[in-house]
Amino acid sequence: MKLFFSEAQLVHRPTQYMVHGRIVDPFENPDRATTLLQVLKTQGLTRTDPGDFGPDPLLAVHAAHYVEFLEHAYARFMELPHHGPEVLPNVHPYRGAGIDLEERGKPRTTGILGQAGWYIGDMSCAIMAGTFQAAYASAQTAIAGAEAVLAGERATYALCRPPGHHAYADRASGFCFFNNAAIAATVLRNHFPKVAIVDFDTHHGDGTQAIFYTRDDIFYGSVHTDPSSYYPHYAGYVDETGAGPGEGANHNLPLAPGADDEAFIDANQRLALAVQAHGAEALVLSAGWDAHRDDPLSKLNVTTDAFARIGEIWGKIDLPTLIVQEGGYSLAAVSDAAPAFIMAFRSNATE
Repeated sequence: MKLFFSEAQLVHRPTQYMVHGRIVDPFENPDRATTLLQVLKTQGLTRTDPGDFGPDPLLAVHAAHYVEFLEHAYARFMELPHHGPEVLPNVHPYRGAGIDLEERGKPRTTGILGQAGWYIGDMSCAIMAGTFQAAYASAQTAIAGAEAVLAGERATYALCRPPGHHAYADRASGFCFFNNAAIAATVLRNHFPKVAIVDFDTHHGDGTQAIFYTRDDIFYGSVHTDPSSYYPHYAGYVDETGAGPGEGANHNLPLAPGADDEAFIDANQRLALAVQAHGAEALVLSAGWDAHRDDPLSKLNVTTDAFARIGEIWGKIDLPTLIVQEGGYSLAAVSDAAPAFIMAFRSNATE
């Protein structure tokens, strides 16, 4: 199995992250990627440079004005008097329920402060000098993984960092700037009539859901912590099943805090059945290891063994598969969970 990763993904090194009203060192840092790189190599994965497929695959998912904002935000912010070390928003527009972010267009405000509030959804997406470069490289990593699947690889791993599933068509949120899984699924959709994205990160992939909510050709299914008192708070509920042509192609399985291995495994099995029922011909797995009970952001009681067991489930689905890295913030936990998943996945998949 090929493992796609670019050193450019390490240049995003933010110093600020707000959690529970306190600015702390970000959990999403380069050590996550370097740790995963080492442990996945022990599983025999072959590291491959992703190369550069250009901006068009990103622009097939993200608004051009949003991409332009990300590229120039840091330089513009540094022109402010008394600026801080990184771009962080301190004002946000009102977003009414049901507004499709992709249809709103560019903000009327032209200043960097107003635009930062428009394009950055929370205090976990500090933009520094290397952020755009790293996020662009992360997206290219996902694209490379998808292109390898199209070229005949049965399964590939895109070690994407920063992650992507909270990124909307025109908004960064939850450590995410470009939605790597959505970009990769769109690349696969150019060949396969139906594609499925399954997300087992402990946080619901609200950005991915929003991007495909009105489509029936790309299924989105997620098992995650109940968002009623957990990030991302405003999406990820059972009754969000899609809209218009997409009705029925969105499937959320939130778990109560404290849910154990059996609940997590059962939800993955149910999503596997839903993928089969949808008729998907290719699969993108948004793989977060942060459901692990040792993760600093986890409220679940999921152990390493559960990741091995869901690796078996997704391997047996036996579809052309791209694994896209999402969350996982305990270096010890990801060092156990990721290899356990990959070993079981490869043992049950046709490569």
